[in-house]
Amino acid sequence: MWGVPPVGTLTNARRPCPSPGPRSEGCCSPRGGTRRRSPAPRLGLGAAVTGTTRLVGPEAGAGPSSCSGAARQLGTRPEPGEAAAGAMAAPSPGPHEVLTPSPEAGHRAATSSSGRRGLLWRLRDKQTRLGLFEIGPGHELHQLTCMMQAGLWAATQVSMDHPPTGLPTEEDFSEVLTQVHEGHSRGCSSFPQDFELGTLAGPAFARLRRSLGLAEEDYQAALGPGGPYLQFLSTSKSKASFFLSHDQRFFLKTLRRREVQALLAHLPRYVQHLQRHPHSLLARLLGVHSLRVARGKKKYFIIMQSVFYPTGRISERYDIKGCEVSRWVEPAPEGSPLVLVLKDLNFQGKIINLGQMCVEPSETCLAHNEHSGGGTDAPAGPQRSWLLHQMELDTAFLRELNVLDYSLLMAFQRLHEDEQGPGSSLIFRTARSMRGVQSLEEPEAQNRRLLPDTPNALHILDGPEQRYFLGLVDLTTVYGLRKRLEHLWKTLRYPGRTFSTVSPTRYARRLCQWVEAHTE
Repeated sequence: MWGVPPVGTLTNARRPCPSPGPRSEGCCSPRGGTRRRSPAPRLGLGAAVTGTTRLVGPEAGAGPSSCSGAARQLGTRPEPGEAAAGAMAAPSPGPHEVLTPSPEAGHRAATSSSGRRGLLWRLRDKQTRLGLFEIGPGHELHQLTCMMQAGLWAATQVSMDHPPTGLPTEEDFSEVLTQVHEGHSRGCSSFPQDFELGTLAGPAFARLRRSLGLAEEDYQAALGPGGPYLQFLSTSKSKASFFLSHDQRFFLKTLRRREVQALLAHLPRYVQHLQRHPHSLLARLLGVHSLRVARGKKKYFIIMQSVFYPTGRISERYDIKGCEVSRWVEPAPEGSPLVLVLKDLNFQGKIINLGQMCVEPSETCLAHNEHSGGGTDAPAGPQRSWLLHQMELDTAFLRELNVLDYSLLMAFQRLHEDEQGPGSSLIFRTARSMRGVQSLEEPEAQNRRLLPDTPNALHILDGPEQRYFLGLVDLTTVYGLRKRLEHLWKTLRYPGRTFSTVSPTRYARRLCQWVEAHTE
């Protein structure tokens, strides 16, 4: 999975070493500098690399060190073994869910013998290691995540010191910056080996983060060493690894090389789609990076805004694809703190009740909400109409990209009494909804709506009693030869049943039909 060749061609251009703070004074090596590499296969749109920076020591670009603390888990206790794959999006512990200490997690993983790695043992291991884990020093992925944190701190510092200016260019989408961190030169126990972190299309993503109102300082603080990452393990069949920032605001997922190729190839059109439809349900991608430890194989990962944020009071989470094969998850026992992301068949008998709340910031809507507080006598179904139309717009875009196998993530959170009804914060909601990326499109064509006065408002819809978190994720699977052959095999394997591997046109239509059938 990780056998990926280097991306792009490194030139002799140099970026200045970030200034991580007082703990890392003098982090730039006097013998460091840039390195020249031979040309490598281009990835996606191509990779015009601006340069390489050499950083020395664990604190170089890392800011305050926080790779410490006990390994803790949400729900069941971890067993030994390799990291299992996660689900499409990270879970969000509510106030009744407590991260319980589990210091033996990493020790068992380190001391388990390879002879216990049989198929039956791995299946049992996967069943017992479900939930949300805090990656402390004893965790098998502690060194890796410390490298990710230090690398991301330094990478974000570059975009802070050299923010993109002027109009976007093609080079914004093809730039690759590689920063070299020399870990063992200062005897760091967190990451004793050298590692390189690459930032792909850095200026393009910096512009996107800025358009979303995300301050680089906040982004750096959440992803840097301010606190340990969390790992989510689930029953998903994906081979990817999944992490959250310590505040659970950002979600990190490993990708294969071909998935990164697809993402970079589609990135300019993705940005254009968000400009045309600033309230789109598509997950907000915030960065693409590579990581190479010593002279090992390169790993790729993306960063996106978590759909399930803020985390408090979320009671149910779902990953919806609009089909039935392999779309059931055994629910956790009643009263269990275990966090699970359920699937389509678990949603049977449930409904998304969006009620009668105004969507467009029109004079009629404003007047009605001011006098009635958005009561039950409001015009029926505008939020549902907005959702169905936005699903059509977003899935049509993905269909044009020849993409399938994406998911609609969904979570339920019961509203407090003072949150039920839009009247109290109407002025703020209207002003906030009219902001966003500038576009030549009219507001009606952009399908704007009144955003709730809450963090992560782009992924939140409020009904009369429930708050719904909604977002489309996993946008990198292209319907190529591999998926066409998989479609033929599943047609023979599951006659008369619905499965995920179908043409992008059919996939988009089926998911929109699912949303229409399960909303009111």
